[in-house]
Amino acid sequence: QVQLVESGGGLVQAGDSLRLSCAASGRTFNSYTYAMGWFRQAPGKEREFVAAITWSGANTVYEDSVKGRFTISRDNAKNMVYLQMNSLKPEDTAVYFCAADPILPLRRWVSGSLEVWGQGTLVTVSS
Repeated sequence: QVQLVESGGGLVQAGDSLRLSCAASGRTFNSYTYAMGWFRQAPGKEREFVAAITWSGANTVYEDSVKGRFTISRDNAKNMVYLQMNSLKPEDTAVYFCAADPILPLRRWVSGSLEVWGQGTLVTVSS
């Protein structure tokens, strides 16, 4: 079983940067090539896809509103995935969730039908 734990959330001002981290663990995690990524859920809104990265790191995909501001990366030696968020806006305020899946292609991640989810970390961007 795979577990994901997010960290790095907090309160920042518009224009600031923040880096989220997600630590993966579990006996089966290194047995499969898990793609990993991030979703977010703002108050009163549905959860939405943010970014994802393949196991090798060679391919990434982003939601349009974060392109050019957010960067996803991973360190497989540490079983970590990161989301560097720059030029934050108040509309980025949300609970950010880490997710992982060994099968689903990145182009289908927007469906949200993923195998493993973290508990989330809150990001609040003040204006």
